[in-house]
Amino acid sequence: MDPLLEPVGLGEVESAVYLRLIAHPRQTQAELSSALGKSPTRVRGALVLLTEAGLVSKLPTSPARYVPAPPEIGIDALVLRRQERLEGLRGQARDLARQMADTPHGRPGDLIEVIEGDAPIMHHLVSMQLGAQREVDIVDCPPYLFGQSSDNDEERQALRRGVRYRAIYHAPVLDQPGKLANVLDFIGLGEQARVLPDIHLKMIIVDRQLAMIPLRLAEAETGVRILVRQSPLLDALVTCFGLLWEEAVPLGSLPGPGGPGDRDRELLAMLAAGLKDRAISRALGVTERTVTRRVTQLMAHLGARTRFQAALQAARRGWL
Repeated sequence: MDPLLEPVGLGEVESAVYLRLIAHPRQTQAELSSALGKSPTRVRGALVLLTEAGLVSKLPTSPARYVPAPPEIGIDALVLRRQERLEGLRGQARDLARQMADTPHGRPGDLIEVIEGDAPIMHHLVSMQLGAQREVDIVDCPPYLFGQSSDNDEERQALRRGVRYRAIYHAPVLDQPGKLANVLDFIGLGEQARVLPDIHLKMIIVDRQLAMIPLRLAEAETGVRILVRQSPLLDALVTCFGLLWEEAVPLGSLPGPGGPGDRDRELLAMLAAGLKDRAISRALGVTERTVTRRVTQLMAHLGARTRFQAALQAARRGWL
């Protein structure tokens, strides 16, 4: 259970001290420290904060004793002050938003901006996601900044805020240690994930208003990006992502009546996306040998001589 006074910016110890004084008023700092099992220094700090908040009064006795303000008065007044400050903060945020809108990024009139250097690129990637309000579309493929391919705390924050994420993954990267588990973690948080066997057009699009793509598609290129604002080029990137999304294979269960079971549907979907047996085994929680054996059985059942033919036959039968 959260501390009583946490919504007004006070912590666990402050809440415990206040509740103790409600039940046992006129206690000294030493008595409070002993009763709560907290250090004298921590209780002293809590009493200072509670006094400043108007929830506790210090009596002119020796040693000093403390009494609580009535909850319906003290807490109500504190909540009201907090609401006033929050409203003030909202007003400042609106002013800052207008200021940002009026501040040109790069040269005035620029719809495209070149970002150079790993640190500036990472700064823009973070700020784009922190500012997302509705949706973020990502094509995830190497090369990666700083060699990282999994960490994206900003996505976790955005998903918790209700932002929709759609991610298309380059299938071979799911063979990297920990990558598939990371993707499945994001799926569990609400990300919609799909896979393509081979894709190199790395991009991120936020709210269909801002995008970032590499300057070049060379494998070794990581240090230069193009920031694209609302323009025909951005519209083309949005359309491109939509076409890739339609072609990509969903990661996760593919339920449906008839045909194979859900587990085989998942296997076939990953097979169609070009995943290797090792990645499929990790995703399904079975051994690599089990995956290889089941793929062989499905190929025989479908009359296919190659894995590609098996995926194609499964799609034609409506299994995918």
